[in-house]
Amino acid sequence: MQTAIPRRVALGTALLAATALAAPVQVAHAADTPVKVTVNARAGQATVPATALGVNDAIWDTTLGTDAVADLLGAAGVKMIRYPGGSYADIYHWETHTAPGGYVAPNTDFDTFMASVRRTGAEPMIIANYGTGTAAEAAGWVRYANVTKKYGAKYWTIGNENYGNGHYGSSWEADDHADKSPAQYAAEVVAYADAMKAVDPTIKVGAVLTMPANWPDALTGEGDAGSWNQVVLQAAGPHIDFVDVHWYPGGGSAAEAIGKTQYLDDSIYLLRNQINKYGGANASKLGISLTELNVGVGQNTQPGAIFLADAYSSLIANGVFTVQWWNVHNGIGTPSTVAGQADYNDFGLLSSGTCTADGTVCEPPLNTPFAPYHALKLMSSFVHPGDQMVRAATDNALITAHAARRPNGDLAVLLINKDPDAAHDVALAYSGYTPSAAAPAVLTYGNGDTGIHAGSATSLPPYSITLVTMHPSASNAAAPNAPGAPTASAVTDRTATISWPGVARAVKYEIRRANGAIGEQLAETGGTSFTVRNLQPGKRYTVNVLARDAAGNLSWSSPPLTFTTGAPATSTCTVKFADTNDWGNGYIGQIDITNTGAAPLNGWTLNFTWPATWQRVDSGWNATFTQTGTDMRVTSDATLAADGGTTSVGFVGSYSGPNVLPVAFTLNGTLCSAG
Repeated sequence: MQTAIPRRVALGTALLAATALAAPVQVAHAADTPVKVTVNARAGQATVPATALGVNDAIWDTTLGTDAVADLLGAAGVKMIRYPGGSYADIYHWETHTAPGGYVAPNTDFDTFMASVRRTGAEPMIIANYGTGTAAEAAGWVRYANVTKKYGAKYWTIGNENYGNGHYGSSWEADDHADKSPAQYAAEVVAYADAMKAVDPTIKVGAVLTMPANWPDALTGEGDAGSWNQVVLQAAGPHIDFVDVHWYPGGGSAAEAIGKTQYLDDSIYLLRNQINKYGGANASKLGISLTELNVGVGQNTQPGAIFLADAYSSLIANGVFTVQWWNVHNGIGTPSTVAGQADYNDFGLLSSGTCTADGTVCEPPLNTPFAPYHALKLMSSFVHPGDQMVRAATDNALITAHAARRPNGDLAVLLINKDPDAAHDVALAYSGYTPSAAAPAVLTYGNGDTGIHAGSATSLPPYSITLVTMHPSASNAAAPNAPGAPTASAVTDRTATISWPGVARAVKYEIRRANGAIGEQLAETGGTSFTVRNLQPGKRYTVNVLARDAAGNLSWSSPPLTFTTGAPATSTCTVKFADTNDWGNGYIGQIDITNTGAAPLNGWTLNFTWPATWQRVDSGWNATFTQTGTDMRVTSDATLAADGGTTSVGFVGSYSGPNVLPVAFTLNGTLCSAG
């Protein structure tokens, strides 16, 4: 994180005790209509990895190696800890334990960190110094860690936010390389990975990318062949094991900040597309880590807790192998009151015990857990390694639901009430799951609570996170194993061939489409592949495959497969849609339209639909642009000649979230092929 360095230094120089502020009593009234929560246990998402729940730690934090902190992190279920701390990684030299230009606290060296990691029960993620270091220095660290000390440190990233080295105009990340381009970074990543894996071939090496729709995603620097992600993936993709991104979505209010999680499905979808397009032969095997995350408003209060639970759940469901909060401690910022609670604008999970410069406001005593800590602890009760995330949805935008199915058949449902003022009654409904008659276990963390406590499965307090865990009515032990990951081939505008590994004892397979939390069976077959027909052009589909044996027992679902249908191969028109100049939240769009039919078009109308609600056209030329919701209508009185008559129209587009481009267009009602 680049914005917190001044607070980091302050934290290293003083840790002051203070008195906790009392929380006001919250009065709430339940809404009249229960919110319907639907859980589809047959719509499987990603399997929860052992490294899912993570945090950051830093060499400027004097508490880094203390037993008190390790025990608090262990109690919260933390399973991965990142070191040596954000931007400090690019000035830190592990062997001398120095960071020229920064503050290094006592007792924060690598061995102390590793002792703390082990006490926590976590794995380390280590950032090798790219900015002021060398491949040889990184290889030496691997040798010390895994050969000399036998720590078995598996995950290593090359640098931190290295696109912030000034190449795109903003400079906060140290970088001594004369060439600060993504091509230079990629070349060095290859050199680092080769040197480090020569010492220990079992390690996993990650490269820094940008999160889609976050600066500088989509920007092309002077002299570059493409964006940062494109250039890095094309050169380094075959040499790395995962990509590493950060996400600080901001927000002008608490409601806006916690609403940013709606972007995550599309963000990870776009990132996966970039990896698959540019990452080379190794692309399908590249993992994704999100190693810095925090909310824009209410870092220490309930918005931070709600954001953490919602974001971690969404990212894990989308296959991110570790999500790491910034930070364990960070230091006081500008205090305020959020939803009736004192917020210190501190990016830490735990209080640093610091005061404002004038001494008028002090945080609670050192290591007092802030609200996001309790949310992380509740997350450790929600998701366990080996659980499969499954789809869940609600009919109220203020209530978010996530769900996970355990290997023993238990089902855990996480319910988040984003309404700061009202409680909401909920009614849970299930597809592919029948809970036992026994009362579920319910845990809740609400606004102003000092810890997690027993709650209600039918009423959610305002601004709360509730975990409902239930047992199945009957065992599914006799069911066949779930099929392995399916693949898609021969994807057209209307069809796709889905294939999957066979399962012992299976006599039939069901292909199901996930539509929110509603499952739609697309096909049933006795084989291990099927061509699905009657699909809609330009639409994203997520499907799962389930196996059924002769007795009718149905397996868990396979991992999900997501694919997007395209435009028809032939038509009487073609459309080429291009983002010709992007600046991160807007772009110049160009649409080339060709009439390939035998008759001229005397006046024309082009229709398409934006994939997301946050995309729009601000102005256009050479035609009239009309937007209604996500539907676009582009009209002109001009004539498009037969047999190749072409026109180009342009527009200024804007987006506040991931910019997934449309791929299906109709011209005067005819579906066009891609130009």
